[in-house]
Amino acid sequence: MNYTQEKLKNQVRFTVTISKEEWEEANRQAYLKNKGKYFVQGFRKGHVPRKILESIYGKGVFYEEALNIAVPKYYSEILEREKDVFPVEAPDIDIKEIDGEGGCITFTATVNVKPEVKLGDYKAIKVKKPEYNVTDEDVEKELKAAQNRASRLVDVEGRPAEKGDIVTIDYSGTIGGKKFEGGTAEKQSVELGSGRFVPGFEEQLVGMSCGEEKDITVRFPDDYHKELAGKEAVFKVKLHEIKRKELPELNDEFAKDVSEFDTFEEYKADIRKKLEQSNEKRAEAELENRLLEAVAEASEVDISQVMIENQIDSMVQDLTYRLMYQGMKLEDYLKYTGQSLEQLKASYKEGAEKAVKSRLVLEQLIKQEKIEATQEDLDARIKELAERAKKSPEEYSKDMGEDTLSYLKNEIVMEKAFSVLKANAVLE
Repeated sequence: MNYTQEKLKNQVRFTVTISKEEWEEANRQAYLKNKGKYFVQGFRKGHVPRKILESIYGKGVFYEEALNIAVPKYYSEILEREKDVFPVEAPDIDIKEIDGEGGCITFTATVNVKPEVKLGDYKAIKVKKPEYNVTDEDVEKELKAAQNRASRLVDVEGRPAEKGDIVTIDYSGTIGGKKFEGGTAEKQSVELGSGRFVPGFEEQLVGMSCGEEKDITVRFPDDYHKELAGKEAVFKVKLHEIKRKELPELNDEFAKDVSEFDTFEEYKADIRKKLEQSNEKRAEAELENRLLEAVAEASEVDISQVMIENQIDSMVQDLTYRLMYQGMKLEDYLKYTGQSLEQLKASYKEGAEKAVKSRLVLEQLIKQEKIEATQEDLDARIKELAERAKKSPEEYSKDMGEDTLSYLKNEIVMEKAFSVLKANAVLE
């Protein structure tokens, strides 16, 4: 097999010539794979000689299958040799000649590749360093959330429903006198004031008593999903029971119940510490994003459309998985938001282009700085993870597969790359 390489804009074209012997071997394999499909009088099925089949069906009877065998094989061999070629999709194959001079075959493989990146000056980047301070209000919010989680519901008697109560209701909604999908439910719990229902719905439940029935009129927001947006609906409601949250007192006993601390002050101090740690991680992640965005803006990359489309497809797939975990299908989400798949993809285009450019710029930085994960780096990371899991490094890593090791190496490389950016940046 011989080939030549031609570099185009964001593409590489290989012109490949397979020798007579290589083409014959591909045809032999194609015959062995497909001979069982043919029946000829006087021969057992699957035992008809190749020459007989070629005389009956033509010399090229196995050419299509032979091409399916030969082209991927030799294209893969070329990529193994050409380490600097990074395809971003399957190649476009064009068969130029079969049984040419000397019985050879010639084809071209044109493939979109990662573009060249002209890296901007990343050693004098000016970015504003983000800071997130923990306030007393932040701590109080966490305490209130913990208090709510530890609350219990108690029955309310002798008074109507108030804001903050949790009521159990049946409701049946109609628009223009006709019921609509999703507008009916029984024994539904509603926390009055939570804002989880259509605006105006919860407010009209305030003042109702157990056993009372009432018609509630609401108007769906204009940005609601298409079938209901802007329409007026009437809900027939029956209220069954009223409960209220009974909150525990914030004291030492509460701290003992919800944490490993003996005093409320210790528990409160731990909440602040964890919020500070969370804020530090948030600020660090945002700083890295700002640095990468700044380098990307200063860099030149001619990104091919196919890379952007691939990134958009990946983003749609990610959304599909997230919706699936919430019990929703992508088609239902599109219907709910009143948009088509094409419109969704169009909304992702700008973000996809930025993501692709940032990734290419980071890869070029890693290449230019010759950043790698050494065995010492990997051993240190495994030791760190093992200590967290309270295991020995040997015990922790014994079942590690190549995928996990590759993930850890990539994580180390990324950390080193951002360390380079931070070390050279001017933080304001």
